Amino acid sequence: MIHEDIVDFAAALPAMRAVAGLDYGDKTIGVAVSDGMRQVATPLETIRRKKFTPDAEALLAIAAKRDIAGLVLGLPRNMDGSEGPRCQATRAFARNLARLTDLPITFWDERLSTVAAERALIEADTSRAKRAGVIDHVAAGVILQGALDRMRHL
Repeated sequence: MIHEDIVDFAAALPAMRAVAGLDYGDKTIGVAVSDGMRQVATPLETIRRKKFTPDAEALLAIAAKRDIAGLVLGLPRNMDGSEGPRCQATRAFARNLARLTDLPITFWDERLSTVAAERALIEADTSRAKRAGVIDHVAAGVILQGALDRMRHL
């Protein structure tokens, strides 16, 4: 089920289980996971997109393996807060994914998440080549951490 409000999403989650954050892009899907207490987001991996079915299978396999309780998708709003084609694509992906799983799904505003991830990697003195390979799942970690921080203050 898709929850537009993070409050509703948090209420739908069982206690003491991890959630996953997704940075859904044109070519990749960055994946991050939380700990069971939902305190810390950890970047996990980047899935190279193919078609919806294998992409969804890969995500749901990660969710099953890690006992994930819910999914937080980064919503790429425009800087003025409006929703463009990328938001529509993300929402369509969420609708299609919701048909395959009972996991609660919500959205988190991802404006500047990739910028934050890039800065963190530069501060960690990560080479440009290495940054290219990890930026998507690090951005997913930024998205997920924002949602976790908000849920902690509900």
